[in-house]
Parts: sequence; structure tokens; C-alpha cells
Amino acid sequence: MKEEKHFLCIDLKSFFASCECIERGLDPFTTPLVVANKNQGSGAITLAVTPFLKKQGIKGRTRLYEIPKNIPYQIVNPRMNLYLRKSSEVVAIYLDFVAEEDLHIYSIDECFLDVTHYLTLYKKTDVELGLEILETIRKKTGLQATCGIGSNMLLAKLSMDIEAKNTEGNIAKWTKEDVETKLWPITPLSKMWGIGTHLEKRLQALSIYTIGDLAHFSKEKLKEKFGVMGLELWNHANGIDTSCIQDFKKIKKEKSFSHSQVLFKDYFLNARLIIQEMTGVIVKRMRESHYDTGLVGLGLTYSKELHDGFYHQLKLEVPTDDEDIILKNILNLFDRYYTNLPIRKISLSCGALQTHVGTQLNLFEDYEETVKKKHYADTLYKIQNKFGKNSVLKASSLLADSTIKARNKMVGGHHE
Repeated sequence: MKEEKHFLCIDLKSFFASCECIERGLDPFTTPLVVANKNQGSGAITLAVTPFLKKQGIKGRTRLYEIPKNIPYQIVNPRMNLYLRKSSEVVAIYLDFVAEEDLHIYSIDECFLDVTHYLTLYKKTDVELGLEILETIRKKTGLQATCGIGSNMLLAKLSMDIEAKNTEGNIAKWTKEDVETKLWPITPLSKMWGIGTHLEKRLQALSIYTIGDLAHFSKEKLKEKFGVMGLELWNHANGIDTSCIQDFKKIKKEKSFSHSQVLFKDYFLNARLIIQEMTGVIVKRMRESHYDTGLVGLGLTYSKELHDGFYHQLKLEVPTDDEDIILKNILNLFDRYYTNLPIRKISLSCGALQTHVGTQLNLFEDYEETVKKKHYADTLYKIQNKFGKNSVLKASSLLADSTIKARNKMVGGHHE
């Protein structure tokens, strides 16, 4: 008989905003506080709002001008170093309860724990152990957390997102027996983990409006329409998930390199400058990890009023770590698909990675010039690593539309 598994999915409530409140000796459940970059004006995106503001209907990811004028609140700038430190404190607590191989860090404020083999050790049920971990987090860090429990990782995540976050005890448990009564009624589809608004529209075009509709739809037709993702959608709609934390440990940490940037004004053709700067960042990461890329991708998201954008990829003739070649191909995508609409987000990716073993030359390249260019780039990276990212920059960084100098002062895209 197959062993029943017990997974916990734990999420820190309004993490960034709660960290800021705790540092100030404030209660996030009674304090109207917003984490956002004040210097970006009313168009700044809120990275987090306190639970107090969430109860008043304010969403965690909105622009400041969208918050009703009659609701008073305090704005504080994000401090990523603070959030990383607090996150590390919480991870240390998890490691007091489980071994590292049974912990999967999903994001800075969310983790999965496989507690299957710990229940006998602690002489507790999964619910009792979950409550003890939540209480330990609260006592040691001041942070409040929610916990979802499931017989697989999917059900643990869904029980947290759908039920635990909306219950007074901040904990919920779903098993396969709950799929029909708790999972299938979910609507709109985008409330389900892994289904965005774009995919939701494509599913609605097939007359799929609830997770139950998806669960009862033809698996073969879903595969025909969406490929392998169609099978995954069907499995998830039926509460099926065979993944385990140990699988994530075996996966190479970086299958691809990606970089995205939200823009705080409309960009048009001048977005080419931002793409150039972002390409430099992503190529530096890739080269320092000794990889070549054989596939580049570009995504543009237009201003909110348009609800539109695109993402396209281009396979390279030969895998490379040459910034000029990579930039040329990304700009080819830009020139081919961009239609002069206002851009508010740019996303880049370098995939199909191969370990770098040398430089592939062709008849049209000068060997000495290629080697010289590589040495120049390596020297530039060494200077930036030693003296700071802004120690050596291209002259284009002085242009008004450039964002590289400001972003180089940030941690994870935000101020330290």
C-alpha cells in the first residue's frame, strides 16, 4: 500500500509590509501601511499592503493612484536586505523541524515542507505540527503565517491559497476526498494556482468556467489544444500531483536566465535602450555561470489600458555568450513584433543553455578581434564585481531614458 504523504505549504502574511511594521514596533493588523517606491509618484506599484488595508479591499499589487482617496495610509520604501534577513530567520525555523532535503523554498515568503516522516517523531498530526510551526514563527520573528496541508504539494498549496488565508486559524487541510467539494467549485479559473488570465480566456473559449468543468473535460482534447500543459491542467483539476520536494532538489537550479523590468512611464522605440541594458545584465549572469545560450526570448507588456502584449522566442544558429550577438537577435524580435504601442514591462530570457567550452568562430569573424572583445568583457565584469556595478558604465547610461544606474543600486529590483 502506498504511503500517505503529508505536505505543508506555509506563506508569510503580507510579508514585506509586515516586516516594515515589525521594524517600527507597529501591528500590521491595525496599521495602514503600503510598501512602494515614493520617488515614482502616484503610478508606483505597491509591493505589499498590510492585512489592515487588505480588509478594506486594497490589493497587494496595485498602483498608488488606485487606492481610494478616503483611505489614509503610510508609504514606506522597500528594503530588500531587511526582507532577505527576515526570510532567512524563518527558513532557520523550518530547519529546526525538518531536514534540508525535506524543505523547498518556493519564494522569499513561501515554502513547502514534507513532514511525512516527522509525525511519528514529534508524536503529532500534520495539523498539530503545522500549528506549532506557525506559533514558533510568530514568537521568534513577530510574523504571522498561513499553512495549507495536503496529501500532495498541489493540494497543500491550494488549501493555503483558497481556504487557510480566509480562515481565522490560518490553517487548512485538503485531501483527495476534498477535491469534488472544495476544488471543483472554484471559479473564476484564475483563482487556481497556475492559471493566469490569458489561459483562463482560452479555457473559457472551450466552455470551461469552473475547475470542475476542467476536470471533466476530455484529457485528449486538452493535450491536443495545449500540449503537455493540457495534461497537467487536467491532472491538477482532479487533484493529481506526483511531484515531491526531492524532485526539485535534483533539478538544475538555472535551466534558463531571465530578467524583467516594470517601467514607470510609457516607452516606445526608446525601449531599445532598456533592452540593451537588460541584455548586458543577463549576459553577465550567464557568462559568470559559464553558459552559452541557444534560445533568446523577448516579452513586452503594454500599458494597463490596452491589456495586451507579446512574448516570442528565437533560436540562435550557434549557442553563444557573445553580448552583441544576443542583443542583435533580441532586437530582431523587437523590430519584428513591436507595433509602436506604449510599453510598461520588458522581459528577456536566455534558454537552451549549454556549458561554455569555447568560442565558435566563422569565416566572417576576426579571431584576434573576438578574443580581444572577450577579454574586454571579462575585465569589465571584474571591475564591476570589485568596485560596484556603477563603477564602469556605457555612455548611454547618462541618457534620460536609461534606468541602469538606478537599478544597479537595488537588490532584487528594489531598494536595499
